[in-house]
Amino acid sequence: MSDPVILPDSLSASEWMAELAAIGNQRGYFTPLGKKHAALYVAGSSKVLAVSFESMAHIRVSAPGGAPFGFQFAEGRGWSHLSLIARRETWFRSPHVWRFFDRQIDSGFFEEFDHVIFYGAGMGGYGAAAFSVAAPGATVITVAPQATLAPERARWDGRFTDHRGRDFTSRYGYAPDMVEAADAFYALFDPAETEDAMHAALFHGDHVLRIAFSRGGAGAIDADLRSIGVLEKAFGAAAQGTLSPLTFHKALRARRHHTPWLRATLGRVIGQDRALLTGLFARGALRLQDVPRFQKVLESAKAELARDGRFLPDAPEGAARSTGS
Repeated sequence: MSDPVILPDSLSASEWMAELAAIGNQRGYFTPLGKKHAALYVAGSSKVLAVSFESMAHIRVSAPGGAPFGFQFAEGRGWSHLSLIARRETWFRSPHVWRFFDRQIDSGFFEEFDHVIFYGAGMGGYGAAAFSVAAPGATVITVAPQATLAPERARWDGRFTDHRGRDFTSRYGYAPDMVEAADAFYALFDPAETEDAMHAALFHGDHVLRIAFSRGGAGAIDADLRSIGVLEKAFGAAAQGTLSPLTFHKALRARRHHTPWLRATLGRVIGQDRALLTGLFARGALRLQDVPRFQKVLESAKAELARDGRFLPDAPEGAARSTGS
């Protein structure tokens, strides 16, 4: 097994790309795709190929070790991985990227693997969906994917107006049409993010599965899913051909032990100005995580209830009790 790949923050953008190129030249290949994109392939087992779509900025800021997604989720399992990297926000709308996937189709590259898994979040989710058509039968896992930015279909999304002029109508264009050949397409999204929910609704078909994750404003949804372990479990199940909505729902139960999610959700409950609900949630959170803020919120809610002559109901029998419960 190879040593973990660590690309320090101190590297310049060109140095960072040069490090990836060196890895590709040693272990697979690294191919610039015009001036705005690159493809890195690291050869491993022919059992699984993980294909990810990411921006350089997101990788360097958010990814463990400052390396593409495959180094976190594929390396330890000995899988092969292919990373499509955008130097800026392009939504991978480039003839250079189109031709790259054309070559993979012509060479039968994806047919060499037992399981092919496409992954991306946000802009990368669009890329994973749009280019998954190159590997019929693939599993596609996306987080808050955009279906398109074409104004005739998504004018309601005002977040990316500077990119509406990109060509989303020609080759590999409208992502919901491109996932028709996938074995399964998963879209994980926060239903509180209206635009993300609307994009997810544009994907259709019996093989399209939407997984709602109310993160309570805890930060970037893909970072939460990584830290909770949801994506790791999903990739493992996809490689075994056992991935299902139940996989995600079971994995998402771990959020109850994820302090950032508990904090954010508690904040949302407090915002509803309902002392009883706030007290119940704070008490439940304390049973899971011994966080001083949860205790303070619980005491405050109990005091507010007492002023009205009300009290928290007793905790369920057998539940571990925290101080002040």
